[in-house]
Amino acid sequence: MSVTREELAAFADGQLDEPRRSEVAAEVAADPALATELGRHRALKQRLAAHFAPILGQPVPTGLSALLGGPEAKVVDFTAARQHRAARGFPRWGWIVGPALAASLALAVFLPQRTPEGYADPRLAAALDDQLVASQREGAPTRILLSFRKRGGQYCRAFSGAAHSGIACKDGTGWRVEAGAGGAAPEHGGYKMAGSPAAAIMAQAQDMAAGPALTADQEATARARGWR
Repeated sequence: MSVTREELAAFADGQLDEPRRSEVAAEVAADPALATELGRHRALKQRLAAHFAPILGQPVPTGLSALLGGPEAKVVDFTAARQHRAARGFPRWGWIVGPALAASLALAVFLPQRTPEGYADPRLAAALDDQLVASQREGAPTRILLSFRKRGGQYCRAFSGAAHSGIACKDGTGWRVEAGAGGAAPEHGGYKMAGSPAAAIMAQAQDMAAGPALTADQEATARARGWR
């Protein structure tokens, strides 16, 4: 692929300048593998932000403040620093950032995940983030039935699984489950539709949708944009 991992990370973080930002966006929309990688990066970023938001809101301890130079320490222009680093060919994740990032990743993996009430758990959220109707793996624990936009513009996805079926819509917190039903019984590697909970979910999706279901290309583009 012509988009490097470093460029994809910068694109996900909103740190890629034009015209490269538009070029990367077009390549992501056309490449499902790139779109999946971008979705994983954004999901990890959201998880880390949720874990460390309470800590970031606290004042810097006195000892650490003194170590960093106190309140009169020099203010760093991060934009200029980033441009200087790029000009010298330094990697995006330098030796200073590396240990902190590794520690953050370890905490993100081992700390218990708290799912807000009414929202999809991490496993379901991952399926809603990544799976496309046209290319999802047969026999996956959760099947995405269709994607659409409801009145107000939010993206919503109808899903069916052995445990439960429902409709989840993406907001600033995550995938909020707005309709639910029982599990769908698998049949010959797929899911039975007629008379099943999935059929009821599809009917509710028709009532919620502001227009037709997304096409395969529209789904891929929406995924690349983080369903926003």
